[in-house]
Amino acid sequence: MQHKKNRPLKLKTICIIGLFLFVISYWIFTKGNEFAHTQKPIDFAHWLNLIGAVLLINFNKIFPKNKIGKIASILTTLGVIAFIGLNTIDFISWSFGDDNDGRNAFFNQLASTPSVAFPFVYVGPSLLFLGLSIHALNFIKSNLIGYILTVSGAVFMGLGYFMWNNLVYTALGCTVFALGLILILNKMDAKQNNNVAQQRV
Repeated sequence: MQHKKNRPLKLKTICIIGLFLFVISYWIFTKGNEFAHTQKPIDFAHWLNLIGAVLLINFNKIFPKNKIGKIASILTTLGVIAFIGLNTIDFISWSFGDDNDGRNAFFNQLASTPSVAFPFVYVGPSLLFLGLSIHALNFIKSNLIGYILTVSGAVFMGLGYFMWNNLVYTALGCTVFALGLILILNKMDAKQNNNVAQQRV
């Protein structure tokens, strides 16, 4: 019985760790491609990004399982799968080291293969942010600030990456996005603690 009570707490901790790793990876990305390609002995930035993204799938187990939650869970899962593919592509890119010609040829080949580029580079990863933002819709009444931060952070990330081509704005958006989700998780914890206290009374 105690194990079942502690399970949501463990899942929330895992989600927060995922968000933390995710945010760190995006701030490392702001150092630019040259830094990313010269990381040794491994590609730390993309490993952090990959692990963080995989851990975020646990939000599907925590958030409500209503109609909104089911749609959000599907999108979040697809987004996580896309991030696995995206980071795999980035690992291959990192493996070229200082062979920029080989790396450019690889990316040109990728760009000319829409069946890979669209699901794993251009569109797929965005589904993770869309899915978690839709999850946050369940808390628009109970935690408006958390909802606004989550959605605005996701939008700011998209604008920073696709429109402004500014990795600092992207990292800032990711930070705001993560903060919003953490506020929602904390509010859920507070609500659960209140329920436990009332049951004891």
